[in-house]
Amino acid sequence: MTTADFEQGPAGTPPAGPPAAGTATDTPYEAIRAIPVRHYGRWVAAVVVVVLLAWLAYAFSQGDILWNTVGDKLFDPTVVKGIWHTIVISVCSMALGLVLGVVFAVMRLSKNPVTGGVAWLYIWFFRGTPVYVQLLMWFNLSLIFPVINLGPIYKNDTVAVMTPFLVALLGLGLNEGAYMAEIVRAGIQSVDEGQTEAAHALGMTGARTMGRIVLPQAMRVIIPPTGNEFINMLKTSSLVSVVQYTELLRATSDIGNSTTAVMEMYFVASIWYLVLTSVFSVGQFYLERRYARGSLRSLPLTPWQKVRANLSTLRRPKVAVR
Repeated sequence: MTTADFEQGPAGTPPAGPPAAGTATDTPYEAIRAIPVRHYGRWVAAVVVVVLLAWLAYAFSQGDILWNTVGDKLFDPTVVKGIWHTIVISVCSMALGLVLGVVFAVMRLSKNPVTGGVAWLYIWFFRGTPVYVQLLMWFNLSLIFPVINLGPIYKNDTVAVMTPFLVALLGLGLNEGAYMAEIVRAGIQSVDEGQTEAAHALGMTGARTMGRIVLPQAMRVIIPPTGNEFINMLKTSSLVSVVQYTELLRATSDIGNSTTAVMEMYFVASIWYLVLTSVFSVGQFYLERRYARGSLRSLPLTPWQKVRANLSTLRRPKVAVR
């Protein structure tokens, strides 16, 4: 068999040779123009939302609302004092709840049946009853205990001891402690047990292992829900107005009742609650970002980084795909 037999095609077809000039193989590839997919549903949804927002704004503009009063009372000294009281009671109650949460979470995880049972009972009661009812119970404690008698240590009338601030602190703090106990317990259980075993093998005590090894690693699980609980605490603090504590809602309500601008003062309170929750939400974001450094490959973008990224995307020139 000769070389010509290999070049000869089957059934006497002419041998394969180079393609003739001007055929399709000599034509260069044309540039492909990328056309984005049009999402008409998104545009329709956006138009509907804008129309509803415009209708809502028009409805409020036509309502019998004294907007000048809202602006005038926004920085009223009584309102500003109520804002400060709201921040103080929220921070103090959250601090008390966090301490109680850590203590009762450790007790709940203990192998001691007595401490575990007491912790379960505490969580069961304070999570199972409304915080409003708990505030009223602390406020009316003098009905069943007229005098607080601790023997030679302390003795005083319950009415004098249970001030509005103390009632609000106990009502919010003890209730928050029950929720924080479950959050801390979940964070502790998220840490691998091998960490604890390794610490014990090195001679570390249980308390030092918890403080040096377990809790620092559990913080990345504890921080996000704790931030949400604090934001919720800012709003829940409005309930303490029922125990005569002058926080933001009570301050604005007192002004509204004395000036007959009831709805306007509710708007003032709502604006300030939105401001407070927004400010603390930003702080929560950066705190979560800090504790996520050891668990994420790349940290989430900050709000300003997101804005710069979106602007750079809009300014980027379109490149044809070949």
